[in-house]
Amino acid sequence: MKRKKLMFDDWLKREMKNPTFKKAFEEEDIRTQLAYLITEKRHKKRISQAELARRIHTKQQVISDIETLRRPNLTLGTLQKIAHALGTRLSISLL
Repeated sequence: MKRKKLMFDDWLKREMKNPTFKKAFEEEDIRTQLAYLITEKRHKKRISQAELARRIHTKQQVISDIETLRRPNLTLGTLQKIAHALGTRLSISLL
């Protein structure tokens, strides 16, 4: 019996029909996008995690935890500090 290859996009489309999965996926997707944006902006500015931490008066481990999704609850205040320290502004929208 041949196994049909399941492509990620097909699997995700099927799973997104489950409301519980969809909600969890969307919540994690937001966190993932934030972590990615912070990491990318920091790299483009050539700022280390330690330097970013110093600028927002925290520890390097906090920045690492944010960028690797080990810090589940980011406050708007923290996001604003990070944006300011990276020379950008925080923009939030509800779609």
